[in-house]
Amino acid sequence: MAALKIFSVMLFAFILLNAQETNGTLSARTWRDIYKANRNGPYLGLVIPNLFEMNPLLQSSSFTSTNLTIDLDGRRFRFGTVGEKKVILVMTGLGMINAGITTQLLLSLFKIEGVVHYGIAGNANPSLNIGDVTIPQYWSHAGLWSWQRYGQGPEDELALESNGDYTRKYGYLKFANYTVNVTHGSSHDNLLNNIWYQPEEVFPVDGTPEERQHAFWVAVDSHYFNISKKLEVLKLEGCINSTTCLSETPKVTTVKRGTSASIYLDNAAYRSFIYNKFKVSPVDMESASVALICLEQKVPFIIIRALSDLAGGGSAQSNEASTFTSLAANNSVKVVVEFIKLL
Repeated sequence: MAALKIFSVMLFAFILLNAQETNGTLSARTWRDIYKANRNGPYLGLVIPNLFEMNPLLQSSSFTSTNLTIDLDGRRFRFGTVGEKKVILVMTGLGMINAGITTQLLLSLFKIEGVVHYGIAGNANPSLNIGDVTIPQYWSHAGLWSWQRYGQGPEDELALESNGDYTRKYGYLKFANYTVNVTHGSSHDNLLNNIWYQPEEVFPVDGTPEERQHAFWVAVDSHYFNISKKLEVLKLEGCINSTTCLSETPKVTTVKRGTSASIYLDNAAYRSFIYNKFKVSPVDMESASVALICLEQKVPFIIIRALSDLAGGGSAQSNEASTFTSLAANNSVKVVVEFIKLL
């Protein structure tokens, strides 16, 4: 009987070790790779939206690959070092959902001491320029709304507001304020009425399961943020080649706020609105998602975004997002590398 039990255990182990990943489940081989990787941890997680933002780091002399990669759920986790710091690089893909899923996978599967999210962004702050690298202290998700029915206004309670589901705390956008071709002095309205900005529901790991909390402005780690202030003396690249250079020398700057939504912002009126309303500088499609996941998981994080364009355009140069994307990506990587060396 004992021999039969031992044989059964060995057979089960053999099946597990040779199982393939199907229907989203992880094979024993992948779990084994994760276990071995975590024995060498902890790691700093580098969460990156796209390959054109990741490649400059992969090609940097400051990055050394360990030649270990773990592929799972459509993501590739690359292991290496930046200076003396052990890191895991992972690309999220575009938008809030991709960024959230990827960050959660990273934190759930690997031994992570902190997260650095970096990439390029649009700019809403008229005092900043293309190529500048911004490090905001706070991030928000500006794409969660309560859309108020026509005929109601700021004094009217929102649907389900009394239940605590929605709030008027963070302000609204009135579409009628952006009506064009209206005779001066005449009244005007818009059937789209108002949208009210909403905080996210969050469920922290140290909270009560299924008991929601709310967060609109999410603060980066204070220790990381203080370290990042030392990077403001860095010299950044201002030229793509010998004939194409920026008119202003790029700089590293800590700023108060950034915001994200799964929207590519190329509209000057909305850019001006969110700057005047929230005083945000970088606007992108992923950072707030990374921030919210790290908030829930109680993992320190910081976000570094290089400005590739003035969202919605302005001067001829500020509208050249495609021209200066590579420069912005390279500048963001330079700042990230120097930040990691200070940890």
